[in-house]
Amino acid sequence: MALIPKQRYIINTMLADGRVKAYSLSMDRSKLWAIMTGTSEFEVMENIAQLPLSEYMSPNISELMFHNTSDAVMQFSLN
Repeated sequence: MALIPKQRYIINTMLADGRVKAYSLSMDRSKLWAIMTGTSEFEVMENIAQLPLSEYMSPNISELMFHNTSDAVMQFSLN
């Protein structure tokens, strides 16, 4: 429990710099999903290793073709 604030700080930093696109935790806190960017599986694993809770995780990495969100659909420019 003491590692959670540091985990959130690092995730927020990764969200801000674009390494993480989305981050979700199940209600029972047993599963965590993250959409991460990287040039290789190794790079993604390096990012996961930076997380304070990584030693308690069993990562399963899947390469995505694309990731859509409702935020990106039908966005109109005001310019």
